Amino acid sequence: MGRPPETTPPATAEGAQQQRRQLPPPEEKSSVTHHVWHVGGQTINYTATAANFVIKADDGTPKASMFYVAYTRDGVTDSSRRPVSFVYNGGPGSASLFTHMGLGPRRVVLTDDGHGMPAPYSIVDNADSPFDSTDLVFIDAISTGFSRPAPGENPNQFHGVIADANWFADFIYQYVTRNQRWLSPKFLIGESYGTTRSAELAGVIQERHQLYLNGVVLLSAVAFSNWGADDRFIFFLPTFVTTAWYHHLLPADLQVLTIEQVAQQARDFAHGEYAAALEKGDRLTSEERQRVVQDLARFTGLKPAYIEQTNLRVSPFRWFKELERDKRRTVGRLDSRFEGIDVDAAGERPEYDSSEASYEGAYVATFQDHVRRELKWETEMRYEVSANVRPWDQTGSTEVAEVLRAAMTQQTHLRVLVLCGYYDVATPFDGIENTFAHMHLEPPVRKNVSFAYYQAGHMMYIDTKEREKLHKDVDDFINASYSAK
Repeated sequence: MGRPPETTPPATAEGAQQQRRQLPPPEEKSSVTHHVWHVGGQTINYTATAANFVIKADDGTPKASMFYVAYTRDGVTDSSRRPVSFVYNGGPGSASLFTHMGLGPRRVVLTDDGHGMPAPYSIVDNADSPFDSTDLVFIDAISTGFSRPAPGENPNQFHGVIADANWFADFIYQYVTRNQRWLSPKFLIGESYGTTRSAELAGVIQERHQLYLNGVVLLSAVAFSNWGADDRFIFFLPTFVTTAWYHHLLPADLQVLTIEQVAQQARDFAHGEYAAALEKGDRLTSEERQRVVQDLARFTGLKPAYIEQTNLRVSPFRWFKELERDKRRTVGRLDSRFEGIDVDAAGERPEYDSSEASYEGAYVATFQDHVRRELKWETEMRYEVSANVRPWDQTGSTEVAEVLRAAMTQQTHLRVLVLCGYYDVATPFDGIENTFAHMHLEPPVRKNVSFAYYQAGHMMYIDTKEREKLHKDVDDFINASYSAK
């Protein structure tokens, strides 16, 4: 038996909150270190600042502490000509260690195709970091990483589409002001839910702080639009097809196509014959139904009988399990090139995401070591890799695309780069394509949107070849988004 507590805990949640309010407010601290980046035969000196900002309400009340790491190039004579990019992951609830150790000047070492390796882990200078074109500021959302609500503050006020964007806007305003970066070209680089944050933030930061952006990079973008019930099956289907192509499960005439060609055929089928069949519902004739079943089987590698049993509608979590069931293998969600093994091959859903399981340990270990050993950040605080931020307030979620459209239209110069992985089943490429196709952007604004595609999954920077392409695409985008003015 353990010893009973010496103090009586508060009897109510209100009492507990009152007790937390009596704790001292958060304090700001920073650790500044100096480094050399060895890349492309060059040695580049840079400064890393690991720190936290206390974000306050308008009346000066401390509301939260937000942790960040900023990498800034040394020897820049005119910082107004040096871009600065604010980078983060998504979730909601994910800390930003994945983009940090994938896009920062130091990266985790994986196999060439992105698989994790056993410890001891290692990190190296990241020759494919966009740091050659922009300073980088990695931010942990409140409640994630080392970011926390102030004592006594209700965490729910930070957990929602609109609230989250407002707090990020205040952080960026504070960073830009304190570091005299108002004249610098400014960019947002968000991954996964971080793309929803970026779309909302592009409008919020303009309205709230009159801060205009040069560009927004949407890495593995959530389709921020109001999907209908059958839309999900349509938008996921092209990714099912490209994955079947990767695993060599398609007929010979499809298998010999390039990934770009098979993706286009999949789009045409998904939005043509397949969408029309789903729209008809029970009005499909038996002949029409059988034709769709056979065509779905041809494009997906699934058995016709299984497609019949699902009423032509295969959900992603069933698909992870079904695609390679005959091999007793599952496929990954974040990256469907990865294969997993379940104890029960007859089950309905996979036990885990084989892609995330492969490399997550390496990312967490190398970040934890990097931030303490190299960046000298000393704390006993737990780093929340994946925080519980539920319930997440979805108010405003159906207007996110309109917020971005308005920001792009009003700023006129604001550019958007959308980065899509062909094997990303968390944020399928067809969904975000559909979003932009229905944003009603006028031609002068629409020309500011560009797409890039990768033979990779959700985190295309884990793969050596695709990381090199990503580096070039992002560098070209950043350079074109401000030097062309």
